[in-house]
Amino acid sequence: MSRAALLVLADGRFPAGGHAHSGGVEPAVKAGRVHDAASLASFCRGRLHTAGLVSASLAAAAALGLDPLALDEAADARTPSPALRATARKLGRQMMRAARAAWPSASLDALAVARPRGAHQPVVLGLAARAGGLSASDAAHCVAYETVSGPATAAVRLLSLDPFDATRVLAGLAGELDAVAERAARAAVSAAAEGLSALPAASAPLLDVMAEAHAAWPVRLFAS
Repeated sequence: MSRAALLVLADGRFPAGGHAHSGGVEPAVKAGRVHDAASLASFCRGRLHTAGLVSASLAAAAALGLDPLALDEAADARTPSPALRATARKLGRQMMRAARAAWPSASLDALAVARPRGAHQPVVLGLAARAGGLSASDAAHCVAYETVSGPATAAVRLLSLDPFDATRVLAGLAGELDAVAERAARAAVSAAAEGLSALPAASAPLLDVMAEAHAAWPVRLFAS
C-alpha cells in the first residue's frame, strides 16, 4: 500500500472533474430541502448510505481485480437515471485521463479502449487505486469521501454557507463514512467469491428524480 498514492487520489485537487458537479445538492437547494448545515448533513448522510455505498463497492471490487467491464454493466444496472449514468461516464472519462497520467497501467489502457466514451467513474477509480498500489478498502474510502465532500463543497457556493460549517458536517460523518467504506470492501470480497449480485444495490429515488429535473434546467451552476 502507498499512503502517498491514497492522498493523491483522495485530494480534491486531483484533476478528475468532480469540482464541476454538486452531487445532487444543487436541485436539493433549489427545492428547499437543503438550506443550512443541519439539512446538508442529512442530505450527505442519505447519499452516503445509498449512492455512496453502491459506488464504493464498485470501486472496491475493481481494486480487487474483478472484471471492470462486468462492473461497468453492474453500475449501469444500479443507476436507473439516464442523467446520472451520463454523468458517471463523463466523470469516468475525466478520471481515466488523470489516472493514466498518474499511474499508467495496462488495465486502465484496456478499459479506455473498451469504453472510449467513458466507464462509470467508481470503476475507473478502483482500477486507478489498484494501479497505485492501494487496497479495496482504500478505494472504497476515496469514493465514500467524495460522495459527501462534493455536495458539501458545492453547498458552500450555493448557500454562501460558512466553509467551517461544511467542514464540521464532513467531520461529523467520519464514523459513518468509515463504516460504509468497510461494508463496501466486504461486499467486494463477497462478490469475488459469489458473483456481482453480492454487491449492494441501494437506491435513492429522490436523487434520481432530482437529477433528471436538473439535467433539463437551461441555467445551472453545476453540471449535475
